[in-house]
Amino acid sequence: MRDVMSFRPRPGCAPSVISITSPTRAGLLAEIEADLIAGRGFAIATLNLDHLVKLGRLPQFRAAYAGQSHVVADGNPIVWLQKLAGRPVELVPGSELVGPIAALAARLDVPVGLLGASDETLALATERLKADFPGLSIVARISPPQGFDPAGKHGADALDQLAATGARLCFVALGAPKQEMLAARGHLALPQIGFVSIGAGLDFVAGSQVRAPRWVRRIAMEWFWRMMLSPRRLAKRYFDCALILPGLAWSAWRSRSQT
Repeated sequence: MRDVMSFRPRPGCAPSVISITSPTRAGLLAEIEADLIAGRGFAIATLNLDHLVKLGRLPQFRAAYAGQSHVVADGNPIVWLQKLAGRPVELVPGSELVGPIAALAARLDVPVGLLGASDETLALATERLKADFPGLSIVARISPPQGFDPAGKHGADALDQLAATGARLCFVALGAPKQEMLAARGHLALPQIGFVSIGAGLDFVAGSQVRAPRWVRRIAMEWFWRMMLSPRRLAKRYFDCALILPGLAWSAWRSRSQT
């Protein structure tokens, strides 16, 4: 079993348990490499507190998570909770997977698709990824229309377009829950393609958004950096995350004491 620890978002709301499947970055990359070599698809989600809030509220998001083949810990609170439970994992932010997975794709000659963000961001991201990883083949750049619905016709059209290009790996940058919903749908419909949900990863590559300085990330304050840049959008999100943290910590401690 690859299960490390289970989180039950918002007791009474979520009928299923969300599990971290890949405890280390090296282990995840080894699994991805094996899948790419074998021609197997996958779907990778990166669990954080905001996802847990949404998982407690949105049945379609829980269904999307159930359709992921890999779940990693994206966010220091998830890492801390795992440690509290006695089952440590590494921090694996989705945006930091772009480089290592692109390097794998270049080395294995796997054609890549980019889905999400604006046309301008996709063009810049393509240019920089090809410069950083010589030999990388980016065969699809799909910028979703306004009001993109991953469960409806928009999602079907995007997957059809992706499949027609021959891509075998797709970075999905739509934000939660849309990216996980599309990845789960794609993993089922296109089992030969690997889907990686990366949030703002393409914006970071393109330079249209800037990550917090490394020293801020090292002291686990990237969330505060982001909130200061966009307080109206993020303040309530982080408040909601703070509300569920005590209950999750208690559950993690109980899980440790029961093992």
